[in-house]
Amino acid sequence: MKTWRTYILLIGIICPLFLCAEKPFRIVSYNVENFFHPEHDSLKNDWEFTKEGTRHWNYTRYNTKAENIARVIVNMSGWDTTAIIGLCEVENEKCVKSLCWYLKNYGYRYIHYESKDERGIDVALLYQPKLFQVIQSKPLFVELKDSDYTRDILYVEGVYNQIDTLYLMLCHLPSQLGGEKASEWKREKAKAVIQHTKDSILSIHTTAKIVVMGDMNTSPKEDIQGLNNLMLPIQKHQKGTHKYQGIWTCLDQFYISNALLEHTKAYIYDAEWIQEEDKKYLGLKPKRTFIGYRYQKGFSDHLPIYIDITF
Repeated sequence: MKTWRTYILLIGIICPLFLCAEKPFRIVSYNVENFFHPEHDSLKNDWEFTKEGTRHWNYTRYNTKAENIARVIVNMSGWDTTAIIGLCEVENEKCVKSLCWYLKNYGYRYIHYESKDERGIDVALLYQPKLFQVIQSKPLFVELKDSDYTRDILYVEGVYNQIDTLYLMLCHLPSQLGGEKASEWKREKAKAVIQHTKDSILSIHTTAKIVVMGDMNTSPKEDIQGLNNLMLPIQKHQKGTHKYQGIWTCLDQFYISNALLEHTKAYIYDAEWIQEEDKKYLGLKPKRTFIGYRYQKGFSDHLPIYIDITF
C-alpha cells in the first residue's frame, strides 16, 4: 500500500519536470483587415478610411479596432506571452504604435517599412525582445510591371530563446482581384522572391530554421521548394481562416523548413467570440469591422493562425 510519503516523493519528482518543461515558442500571423489610421496620407489612396470617406472612419472607430486586435492577441497568448506577431493590412507606423500601446504591459517592439502598395497597406512584425533578439531586418521588394505595386515581403533574422537563429518572412501576397487565374502571376512573382531568399539562406546554412507566414491569398499548396506548408492538413479537414460564400479557405499560412518540421504544430484560433452567426450559409464566420458599409465593431474578415515550436 502506498503511504503518504510515497505520494510526496512522487510529487517531488514530477513537479520539477513540469516546472522545467520548455514553454513553446509561439508565432502568430493575423490579417487584421483594413487597420487604417484616420488621417489622410497624401501619397496613398486611403480616403475611404478617413472621417470624410465612405466609411466615416474616425478616432473612436480606429481606437476600437486597435483595442480589438490587442484583445485577440492577448487571448491567444493565454498565460504565456506570444513571442512574434506578424500583421497584414496595417496602414502605417502610427497604427503599429497604437497597437503596441494597447499591449504596453507586454513590452512588444515592432518592425515596419512603408511599401509602394497603392492603398498603403503594409505588413508589420511585433516581437518580444526577451524571447527574440533581432539581428537584421529589411523589406524585400516584389516587382510586378508598369505602375502596379504590391506589399513588400518583410524579412527578419534573429535569435530565439537565446538558442538559435530564426529566419522569418512575413507576406501579404497580391489579391485575387480580376480572378484567381488572371492574378496568379502576381503571386508567383512574390513567391519567386521567397524562393530566392530561402535558397540563399539554405546555401549557407543547410539546417536553417525558416518560417514564412502571412496571407497568401490562395488555398494552401506545396509550392515553395524546400519548405513545408503546415496548413494543408488543416484545409483537408474543411477548416480555414477566411469564409467566402460559405466556403472556408486557409488563405493565411505557415511554411517552415525541414529543420523545424518535427518540432512545430500549426493552429487556427477560431474562438467563437471573434466570430458571428452566418445567417446565409449557416455556421459561423469571422466578425468583421464592417458588413458592407454598416459598422459593427468587429475584428477582421480573417481568423488568426499560430504555430508553437517546442524543443
